[in-house]
Amino acid sequence: MSSMQRAKQWATFSRIWHIYDAKWQNPFESAKLIAAYLKGQHKPIYHPLSDCGDHVVVTNCREIALPGPEWYQRVFFHHTGYPKGGATWTLAWELHRKNPTMIMQRAVHRAVGGTLLRKPLMARLHLVADAEVPAELLRHVTSQMTQLRPQPRRLDSYTEQEVRDFPKVFDYPADYVVR
Repeated sequence: MSSMQRAKQWATFSRIWHIYDAKWQNPFESAKLIAAYLKGQHKPIYHPLSDCGDHVVVTNCREIALPGPEWYQRVFFHHTGYPKGGATWTLAWELHRKNPTMIMQRAVHRAVGGTLLRKPLMARLHLVADAEVPAELLRHVTSQMTQLRPQPRRLDSYTEQEVRDFPKVFDYPADYVVR
């Protein structure tokens, strides 16, 4: 076997570290993509009973975007185990305010499925609330996952030159007053 084929084989079986930017992404749609990488479904050697998945570092969990009124409608359930009063239901915005990474963690936990491999798969998920990734995680990252939907630019990020050069249908007069 040539050294090139040996390197390709090693790259197939090794665990690769991927980074995913969750800014302005729906966590429940992103969780399906992240779960596929955690399971190793993107590799040619994938089998449901084998543990050949990769590590995934998810950044900007604080800036996720839920569609429509889901911040006030989606409820997360937790039970302490006590028979009376052990059940709690927490709204998505409350859970996100307490722990910004919890919604993404729960979404990926659900998307991974209820197999015996769930615990080792979740151990390879690394969630970061902000864009600043710790150096010990960042030194392993070798690949970047593409976002599912494009990230819009904020209005305050445009320069004066870009605003001036933007095509306009008509210009308002200087003495125009908005009522």
